[in-house]
Amino acid sequence: MEIVHLIDNKEFINEVAGWLYKEFVQNIRNDIDLDYVIRALHNRRKDSTPITLIAVEDNICLGTITLFQNDLKTMQLTPWLGALYVKDIYRARGIAEKLMNELELLTKKLGFKDLYLRTEHTAAYYRKLGWKYICKTKDELGIDTEVFKKEL
Repeated sequence: MEIVHLIDNKEFINEVAGWLYKEFVQNIRNDIDLDYVIRALHNRRKDSTPITLIAVEDNICLGTITLFQNDLKTMQLTPWLGALYVKDIYRARGIAEKLMNELELLTKKLGFKDLYLRTEHTAAYYRKLGWKYICKTKDELGIDTEVFKKEL
């Protein structure tokens, strides 16, 4: 398995967009449709946010992660780990951790000392991986979320 830039592997954009739309947008953000997500992924970069990485094995995309400038508009922290997703049948293989490790290295290369994330359902998972809990808050849509920080 290798971790690569989505922008260099555009054949996976529609699949990744479908995952992200279903997991993070559908039934949450009525102002964003699947086509918007596809267009956004076509505009990813390699050297400035947003940067999207994917895990690929045998020409199959297993999961994805994105480095965002800000993933929680109610807080002025930067940058953010977001949109972490591993396809169901590939979970429990350490793919999410490998994606996170690669994103952390990339973030450090970009000159950042800290990385942030928000989660609504997986706080215990991030605590287990050494992320430091900052606070519980509401996002711009009023959704309860927990904020974590990792020193790089």
